[in-house]
Amino acid sequence: MDLEQIKELDKKYYFGVFGERMPVCFVRGEGCRLYDTEGREYTDFFGGIAVNVLGHGNARLKAALHAQVDAVVHTSSIYYIEQQARLAALLCENSCMDKAFFCNSGAEANEGAIKLALKYSYEKGEKRKKIVSAKNSFHGRTMYTLFATGQEKFHIPYAPLPADFVHIPYGDIGALFETVDGQTCAVLMETVQGEGGVIPASPGYMQAVRDACDKAGALLILDEIQTGLGRTGKLFSYMHYGMEPDIMTLAKALGGGVPIGAILAKQHAADAFKKGDHGSTFGGNPLACAAGIAVMEELLDTGVIENGAKMGGLLKASLEGLMQRLPAIKSVRGLGLMLGVELEESHKAADAARAMLEKGFVIGTAEENTLRLTPPLIITKAETHKMLEALEQVLSGSA
Repeated sequence: MDLEQIKELDKKYYFGVFGERMPVCFVRGEGCRLYDTEGREYTDFFGGIAVNVLGHGNARLKAALHAQVDAVVHTSSIYYIEQQARLAALLCENSCMDKAFFCNSGAEANEGAIKLALKYSYEKGEKRKKIVSAKNSFHGRTMYTLFATGQEKFHIPYAPLPADFVHIPYGDIGALFETVDGQTCAVLMETVQGEGGVIPASPGYMQAVRDACDKAGALLILDEIQTGLGRTGKLFSYMHYGMEPDIMTLAKALGGGVPIGAILAKQHAADAFKKGDHGSTFGGNPLACAAGIAVMEELLDTGVIENGAKMGGLLKASLEGLMQRLPAIKSVRGLGLMLGVELEESHKAADAARAMLEKGFVIGTAEENTLRLTPPLIITKAETHKMLEALEQVLSGSA
């Protein structure tokens, strides 16, 4: 089908929740390259919203998926699943966590983490209901995660809140200690606010979050759905901060494009879930976990994370150089290959992203005025330089 035929079907039959999409349909990918219905080539600096950490068509991931499809795709967690057990071991043995549970998405992972924290409080006989998260955060689109998201525009149609969610200014240590108290069940926090504009927390703030939780006897849930699996230059972003969460959530990069999410927890938190307290029909099935194993092995064995950290440093420094000579750029921020380019108010990120697409580069947005760059961790220096040249043309008006 050509693009116009696809657009016609989409308009007629698909929910309009994505509005007017970017005018392209990708049909093939290889490395950091994507190809559309007309055969045109693009360089991917968005990675499917930070999903495709290994790029497109990774040999290990493809081989694992082909082999698993040939063997068995689904059985259900009523039975033991080898791939599920192996992936749980890989994640726990390479993090500070003790137990894992698999689901199908980041929203499900955060929903399950909140549920686990509430059950933990119930099991202790405290029945705390207060969940503290940050303003401008984003944690998902299910009911619990929607209200955990610190953006009121998402709440209004679905009020009242299903639990006692309180939102505090991100980075404000005073507000943190004032709010996290003996009624607080858990604090849910991103180390880098992705949808909120790619805003990284300072080391001091994340340590304060840990201290506030310890003082109040609350659990710390880290949402690593976008920051996890090498995105920030380390396997998990908490490793930058010298502190550890009680519960951590993953998704996006974990399956390399195959839908899978995970709740990881330390033993004291994980023990709150008893038989029958949680479950999932599809979560952790053989196919999804085979993908997760391949991604983890590739990240651990091949130097992909190290390349991502190196290229992230190069890209950030280059963007800061562009900022010195382009009035359109207001700030550059982020960690590793999770970077945001905030534009002056006269420039709209969506317009710049569309102009970059026309030049053959796929980039994302966060908020109205921030470009979001989350390329595969295999991105090269040559690809980065070409993207920067195009971005300078777009933002200088010389495109």
